[in-house]
Amino acid sequence: MSAFDEFDQERQAIDALLEQGYQVIRIAEDLDGARVTFAPGGPGQSPVELLLLTADARKHVTTVVFAGRKPAAPIETVI
Repeated sequence: MSAFDEFDQERQAIDALLEQGYQVIRIAEDLDGARVTFAPGGPGQSPVELLLLTADARKHVTTVVFAGRKPAAPIETVI
């Protein structure tokens, strides 16, 4: 799998959670990557934790947090 494909999978997972109303409540980085904890946006949902391995996905999630917004429309990739 290419580096872009790995990033794209992680970005899609982040964006999907944000679109479902989840919010980032914690980011913990260590040698394994960044563990991002998402709090549910509604009742009946449980917190979700993602392990981000790519630097680009870590940049994406911090950009979303600092921008205080949900991501734009999904990026379509065509090869």
